[in-house]
Amino acid sequence: MKTRITEMLGIRYPIIQGGMMWVGRAEMAAAVSNAGGLGILTALTQPTPEDLAREIERCRQLTDQPFGVNLTLLPSINPPPYARYLDVIIESGVKILETAGNNPGEHIARAKAAGLKVIHKCVAIRHALKAQSLGVDAVSIDGFECAGHPGEDDVPGLVLIPQAVRKLKIPVIASGGIADGRGLAAALALGAEGVNMGTRFCATLEAPIHVNIKQALVNSSERDTNLIFRTLHNTARVLKNAISDEVVSIERKGGAQFEDIRHLVAGARGRAALEAGQPDDGIVTAGQCVGLIDDIPSCAELLERMVAECRTHLQTAQRWAN
Repeated sequence: MKTRITEMLGIRYPIIQGGMMWVGRAEMAAAVSNAGGLGILTALTQPTPEDLAREIERCRQLTDQPFGVNLTLLPSINPPPYARYLDVIIESGVKILETAGNNPGEHIARAKAAGLKVIHKCVAIRHALKAQSLGVDAVSIDGFECAGHPGEDDVPGLVLIPQAVRKLKIPVIASGGIADGRGLAAALALGAEGVNMGTRFCATLEAPIHVNIKQALVNSSERDTNLIFRTLHNTARVLKNAISDEVVSIERKGGAQFEDIRHLVAGARGRAALEAGQPDDGIVTAGQCVGLIDDIPSCAELLERMVAECRTHLQTAQRWAN
């Protein structure tokens, strides 16, 4: 499948793995890249820039196909050494950077000067336009259905994707709510030139998380997510479980501060739940597309199936148009 995204990134299929915290490791990224998509390592999953350098090398040992690195800029009193992480990405010869989060301009400029292709992931048209003005090569636009942080505008993909295509000159990658060939076909029909998936890739054989977590995703419906941090104006969509239910309950009482829920949402606790296979012991990030997931294939099986389904549905739509 040829689009501006496949040609820009040197991949066979316009399917990109999301930069998932704790999940975007070498096994995951290499499997997606070997399957014809673009695998993504998550920089901040690695505790130090030096660890990221080792993970990049490990990924190179697992694939000879293109892969990228995600660098998400989070508001923090004690921020990670973002500049040093970017130094490692550039020095390691990685050719594709995905940025997300706050004020990426300085990092985008450095990456572009070093010859990297830059994809910026965002949740609003105004942010996409700003990223385009900063010189990014493509924008990944995240609809309200997505896992993680959908922003505060609550605009779903069916509106957000075509609006981004209308407003931007650079290629648009559709993100949020996509888990199968129908979603890929819909995204292309809306004008996107690729898709970004996170939750779907968590439910694959190669995802470096416990099988119990994968099965919890398979067992969930589209109604089995919670929106947490709404009252803190930092909304996040996560799997509905005992922990996220408790967070929602505390927030609904009113006047909740982050300190009231910190012990429930701590990143270390969520990572431990993913690794131990205890889906009720921590926050598990997941989008509404869990309702579309009913198996745990290999990444190669998933991508081949998605592309075949996509072609079938586009051909069907073309027949109707005639």
